[in-house]
Amino acid sequence: METQHSERKFGNHMAMLNVGDFKKGLKVLLDGNPYDILECNFEKPGKGQALYRTKLKNLLSGKILDRTYRSGDGLEAADVRRGIGSYSYRDGENYYYLDSDTFEQFALPSEIVGEAMRYLLEGTQVDLLFWNDKLISMNPPQHVILEVTYAEPAARGNTATNVTKGATVETGSEIQVPAFIEQGDKIKIDTASGSYVERVR
Repeated sequence: METQHSERKFGNHMAMLNVGDFKKGLKVLLDGNPYDILECNFEKPGKGQALYRTKLKNLLSGKILDRTYRSGDGLEAADVRRGIGSYSYRDGENYYYLDSDTFEQFALPSEIVGEAMRYLLEGTQVDLLFWNDKLISMNPPQHVILEVTYAEPAARGNTATNVTKGATVETGSEIQVPAFIEQGDKIKIDTASGSYVERVR
């Protein structure tokens, strides 16, 4: 086991990844920052070296870069680790998460987690992403089930299934729901879009 580990990581340096090994989902270092490879497309011009056109997402800022590499180029692998945790609480502009493996608390500022927290109750399980043992991002579950704490009255006599109205869920966020949804109902919400999925019985 030890030899495998030493081949992968040299002291504080991670292994170099050749551009030919690039694929979606790999984490690399660019200008000292961790990036996620979103796309890597191979192109072979008539003459000259093969080109690799990549789309890279900065895991700290969320910015996306387009970079083109040639055969023989490479980048250092980023020391990124995924973990499971849960949302603990909010304190001012920071949200706190508990790492299920180490039981340590980690904070992320609201500008990083953004809209993702609008539908999360305390205790909700989330995916955590660490770089050099520092929490850099959080991914909520794809769907959550929340109780409706307020629903606008439905327009009388309106039985159309595509009519929506405003409702508030237990996290305090507002969402558009079908006309038949009432206060006290539990609904499934898509956390990425903030849209109603279905009523849960």
